[in-house]
Amino acid sequence: MDVRITLTDPPSAKQRRARLAAAGGYNRSPMRRPHPDFYDFVRPLLFRLDAERSHRLLFALLRLGFRLPGAATWVDRRFGRRVPQLPVDILGLHFPNPVGLAAGLDKDARHMHMLAALGFGWLELGTVTPRPQAGNEKPRLFRLVKQRALINRMGFNSAGMAAFVANLSARPKPCLLGINIGKNRDTPIERALDDYLYALRAVYIHAAYVAVNVSSPNTPGLRALQEQERLEELLQALKTEQAALARAHGLYVPLALKIAPDLSDEQIGFIAQSVLACGFDAVIATNTTLARPGMEADLLAHETGGLSGRPLKPLATRVIARLYRYLQGRVPIIGVGGIEDAEDAWDKLVAGADLLQIYTALIYQGPRVVERIVRGLADRVAHSGQPTLAAAVAAARAARIQTVRHGAR
Repeated sequence: MDVRITLTDPPSAKQRRARLAAAGGYNRSPMRRPHPDFYDFVRPLLFRLDAERSHRLLFALLRLGFRLPGAATWVDRRFGRRVPQLPVDILGLHFPNPVGLAAGLDKDARHMHMLAALGFGWLELGTVTPRPQAGNEKPRLFRLVKQRALINRMGFNSAGMAAFVANLSARPKPCLLGINIGKNRDTPIERALDDYLYALRAVYIHAAYVAVNVSSPNTPGLRALQEQERLEELLQALKTEQAALARAHGLYVPLALKIAPDLSDEQIGFIAQSVLACGFDAVIATNTTLARPGMEADLLAHETGGLSGRPLKPLATRVIARLYRYLQGRVPIIGVGGIEDAEDAWDKLVAGADLLQIYTALIYQGPRVVERIVRGLADRVAHSGQPTLAAAVAAARAARIQTVRHGAR
């Protein structure tokens, strides 16, 4: 991983005091308290509505707002340009910073320009399915505010590939775009490969990378594709198709496999072995979980679906760490699951991630969360004595190994 760092403006008072002083004992001087973010006022109003309805309302209002002259520039100045440069070069791609948006928020490629203005290093769009499908019955999205979590059982609701590609093609791309593909609900698991091949061909020339989603808990039988025999067949067929598409278009688009957090060590080992054997380009770890750690007393926790947010954090980090133990840096890992601040992001990186994604933190904290995380990481590198993010992460990994070895004596 080749990583370079450039700080475009000074760290905020809150970040330097709360993140840096706590981490290293430096910069403890008193700071002025920052002004409240506008999202602090908007969120209580949005949270009075059903979760899915407020999501649709917010994006409808943003679409109207972005039509006003100068609105896009104002959002970019207020959010995007305040995110420090912390570039990561990996997968043959140049990411302006290591924090991307996870799949699920912009399923139909309708909001990418608004989301890109918030300063994400890239966006992952989808999941998109070959044919349109409505997804599961409503209500299907729930907020667990006390736990800073969400439960969703959306079920790959998608406008379908034709509409998705039309939206992608309507305007120039605002940033690097990963595209997450899945199978239709009514496609038998034995024919799942057909859906993935169709989707790969359709999005290939539009994507910076393609994420193969075999881990959503909300499509019946989908996670069976993570079983070794089926997984190797799927990955090998997709790699063969990738090679054909690369020859046809003169363009190599990396493939990433998105896996679940609800895996045993043995299953993680099988997946790592399959990824290496088939030459897959990256792994995204992880999707949402079916577990409800420490949430037994919460009534909403009994809703079916995938859990994201704070309770997912340790589960996802565990998978990343074990996956890295098998892959040893030979295949990049995109870490996602419960990242709320720069400390969470750092933990994922030290565990083995090369890039990061957020979703639920954006819902609870608003658009400033991107700047806070990236700036916190940049500050940590600046005060680590290391020249780059890669060097700082490598040093932290080495120190952790030494600590474990010392403790085992």
